[in-house]
Amino acid sequence: MSVRNLDALFRPGSIAVIGASRRSGSVGAVLARNLFAGGFDGPVMPVNPQARSIGSTLAYASVAELPVTPDLAVIATPPATVPGLIAELGARGTRAAVVVTAGFGEGNGQAEGAVLRQAVLDAARPHLLRVLGPNCLGLMAPHHGVNASFAHVAPLPGDIAFVSQSGAIATAVLDWATHRGIGFSQVVSLGDMADVDFGDMLDWLAADGRTRAILLYVEAVTHARKFMSAARIAARTKPVVVIKGGRTE
Repeated sequence: MSVRNLDALFRPGSIAVIGASRRSGSVGAVLARNLFAGGFDGPVMPVNPQARSIGSTLAYASVAELPVTPDLAVIATPPATVPGLIAELGARGTRAAVVVTAGFGEGNGQAEGAVLRQAVLDAARPHLLRVLGPNCLGLMAPHHGVNASFAHVAPLPGDIAFVSQSGAIATAVLDWATHRGIGFSQVVSLGDMADVDFGDMLDWLAADGRTRAILLYVEAVTHARKFMSAARIAARTKPVVVIKGGRTE
C-alpha cells in the first residue's frame, strides 16, 4: 500500500479516541489528555460506554454514535475488541488507526495474538484503512497539533522526523531532545508493524515538506527490498540516519 491514506495519520481532520478514560494514570486517560492538549484544530471525540464525558468533553458510547466520521482513530481497548472496531470504523469511512493495545503476538500468548493480528488486517483491508501498531507508543505530528500517543512529554516542533520501533527509545529521545530545545516534524512509534512499516514511513517522509532529515531506530526490517528501495529514494532528497539495535540469538 505504501503511502495510501497515510495523510490521515499525520494530517487528520477529525480524531476519535476509543478507550478514552477518566481513570488517572491509565493509557486511555493519557491519550485523551495529550490529544486535547496538543492544539489540534478539529474535533477530538472520546468513546467510552461507561463515561458521560472525558475531561469535560462529551463522550460517546460507541463508534456508531459518533457525530462525525473520524479520519483517524486511536484505539486503547482490549485486544479481542480491536478487529471488530477496525471493521466498524472502516465501514464508516475512517482511513487510519493507531492501535496502542498490546497482546497481538508479542511475549506470551503468541499463537492467539497472531490470530488477532491477522483479524485486524483482514478487517482493515477491504476499506484500505491503515493501521499503525499494534503495541506502539503512538504518533506525534506537532506542526499539525496531533499528539496521538501516551508519551509523557510532547515534542517541540522542528524539522527532524524520528521513527522508532521501540516506544521506550522514543520517549528517551523525546526527553533528551526537549531538554536541549530540539524539535521534530514527526515522531512515530511503529510497534509491531502489522501494516505500516519503515518502508511506508520513508516513502511518506521523503515527500514531507516539513521534514529536513529522517532518523530511524530499527530493531528488525520485515520487508528488506521495500525498505532499501524507500531508503535510497528518501536519501536522494534529505539525510537518512539509521540506528540498528543490537542483535541477540
